[in-house]
Amino acid sequence: MRYLLDTNVWIHYLKHVGSLVEARLRRTPVQEVAVCSVVWAELLHGARKYEKRDERVARIERTLGLYRSLPFDDAAARRYAEIRDALETRGEIIGPHDLLIAAIALTHRLTLVTNNREFSRVPGLMTEDWTAP
Repeated sequence: MRYLLDTNVWIHYLKHVGSLVEARLRRTPVQEVAVCSVVWAELLHGARKYEKRDERVARIERTLGLYRSLPFDDAAARRYAEIRDALETRGEIIGPHDLLIAAIALTHRLTLVTNNREFSRVPGLMTEDWTAP
């Protein structure tokens, strides 16, 4: 695995047919892309907030089901604690779900694909934005 895709990138992919994200995913071997349990949770929650919830949930499950899903486990919990401590010390905390996602990416030495600039505050986290040319 090489990449972990953030929630906002999956949303972009699902909403924008023919997007740069779609093109990049097509060029990237499935085994190089991962999703995580936190992203699954955010996307499934979002799908349930709107009309056609069953269709939205099914689309998410079909799309993300192609990729390996990484859990928030004990190793990620340790990394989370380190990241949160570092960010709180500097007064640069990010959202709680983002902390979990960053911890999973760092634990597995993956580049986080996101368009959320808050992740740039996380020490050692490599990021890429597939939504921009």
